[in-house]
Amino acid sequence: MDITAWRTEVWHPLTVHFPVALLLFATLAKLVALLLNPTASVFWNRMGSCLLYAGCVGAWVSIYTGDLADGIVSRKLCDPTVLKDHEIAAFNMAYLFSAATVLDLAMLLNVLRVQTRLFGLVLALLMVTGSGFLVYTGHLGASVVYEQAGGVNVPSSDCAGF
Repeated sequence: MDITAWRTEVWHPLTVHFPVALLLFATLAKLVALLLNPTASVFWNRMGSCLLYAGCVGAWVSIYTGDLADGIVSRKLCDPTVLKDHEIAAFNMAYLFSAATVLDLAMLLNVLRVQTRLFGLVLALLMVTGSGFLVYTGHLGASVVYEQAGGVNVPSSDCAGF
């Protein structure tokens, strides 16, 4: 049994990729829904909502697993400020998509009686901004992993462990 699968810092990359895809596709679906007439946009709105809800939950799971990895990874980095910026951007992204989720659910449950194009624009603006933070978060995460070997098991020079 490979013990590296149980390393806590490995859980974060395992949980981060689904929310990335789900949230980006949710944003795309909501933008397509804005461009269509109201009857044709029903499918795209529903699909965007489902992707948004699943992606938002996944984003918070990724933040949780990132917090677990933080204590292990931050001790090995040359520049831990990149990791801190990654964390801040991730929280900003998750808050924006959470706000979009709450607004979308409020509209779905008729808590907000507003069903106008303006509401769709506000929701899309939150999601596009969240997507921007999502891309920036991913860029910083890639920097932590590929430039500073964060969470990567670096073998000894003689590769005696293999």
